[in-house]
Amino acid sequence: MTALEHPARRADGPGRPPARVPFPVVDEVSRHCLQEEEPETVHIEVHLPGTPDPDRLRAAFGEALRRHPRILMREARGPWYRRRYEWELTADPDVEVVTFPPAEPDALKRARERALADAPPLTSSPPIRLEVVTPSPTDGTPAAASRGSVLFLTINHTALDGPACLRVLATAAELYGGRDNSPAAPPSRTPAGPQAAQEQPPPDAPSGWSPPARVAKGSPEPSPGNGMLVAELPVPRRPKGSPFTVNDQLMVATALMIAHWNREHGARPRPFRITMPVDDRPRDATMPIGNGTRLVEVPFGADELASREWTPEATRDLLRRTSERTRALKALPRPQLGRGATLLTAPVLPVTLRAAATRGLRRAAGPWTSTTLLSNIGRVPYTLDFGDAGRAHAVWFSAPARLPRGLTVTTASTAGRLHLALRWSRTLLSHGDGAHLRDLFEHYLHATEHTESGEPSAKKEEGPK
Repeated sequence: MTALEHPARRADGPGRPPARVPFPVVDEVSRHCLQEEEPETVHIEVHLPGTPDPDRLRAAFGEALRRHPRILMREARGPWYRRRYEWELTADPDVEVVTFPPAEPDALKRARERALADAPPLTSSPPIRLEVVTPSPTDGTPAAASRGSVLFLTINHTALDGPACLRVLATAAELYGGRDNSPAAPPSRTPAGPQAAQEQPPPDAPSGWSPPARVAKGSPEPSPGNGMLVAELPVPRRPKGSPFTVNDQLMVATALMIAHWNREHGARPRPFRITMPVDDRPRDATMPIGNGTRLVEVPFGADELASREWTPEATRDLLRRTSERTRALKALPRPQLGRGATLLTAPVLPVTLRAAATRGLRRAAGPWTSTTLLSNIGRVPYTLDFGDAGRAHAVWFSAPARLPRGLTVTTASTAGRLHLALRWSRTLLSHGDGAHLRDLFEHYLHATEHTESGEPSAKKEEGPK
């Protein structure tokens, strides 16, 4: 059940308390496992060629919140023995959501740091904030050169996910600019025969019972929290008629990037599992707002990633197997976090007792947590046209990167370009490690393009220097 599908307890009339919605499974598990050192934030940054008018943007975003009322909520207070956390729906925001921070050196860098380190509180409605940042010349971005602006959305992931908040921003863009921001049709996928119709994992999928590989430790930083690096790359080309998608190419590039990194750091070869969010919600104005994705895990055997030279034939074969697995996993009906989480959050015991049990089980299950998370938003379906401020020419997302994963990969494409965000736990990696991982990702993503006979061979795994 998604966030919007929980019926609200209506309480209309003067003097009555606001309507309340029980926490869905995803929200409750996240709420149980919050950590101050590594906040559960999702960050979205939207680059515009111009700067929106402050008053008009505040009015448009405020109206967008009211048109998607499920975003106007805060965590309701309750006694320790209550059996559910509940969201309290509000008619208006409790705080000023849209702000225009003053210009400062390294403004873009500082805004990214805030997005990773400072989560909007769950006790104020809505649990998001929107900052309009003017990059400084020291940021070295096209927006800084053109005096454009960057919209920074910071989301408390306990309450909302990135696609839901982007839907609200698309509504705000339409209200601000007065132009249609209807979502584009999703890209079609080439049929792959009877295998695609099977609602079970392909027979060659590795077992999911073995503890998967971890991302090898690099050069940790002394301060806790998350670090992040963003990059703009070409959208990978797919050979004509290929059954695999760009998402499959990103999945393979992520797996090969980490396999290469782990070998460089002397890690023993082990199977991989990469978590992949699947979002089946519509992208129009009826989109349910909340945490609406379900998580599936794509497995890779240790022997599949052991090669040191990826020829076009070997890469094509890995892409084929990955495509079959992702198709089958997407077709499988499954609760958002699996059936175990559904049982764990059943309102039988008080939430304080369930919280302790959830945290204990999470620690115990740490060795079986997937290697990393790849969240591919895909082509941003909205034009995000802000009228006099222009259309978005770049959109980046990033997802939380707490241990034991310690690394997440998030991608989206806008204006024909791929926008990549690598986010990591500073107790695992440093900024220099992130830069090397970015180079490895770009190298292997390029290799997925050369899978036709007669194409130049992919480079040997020495990869980027």
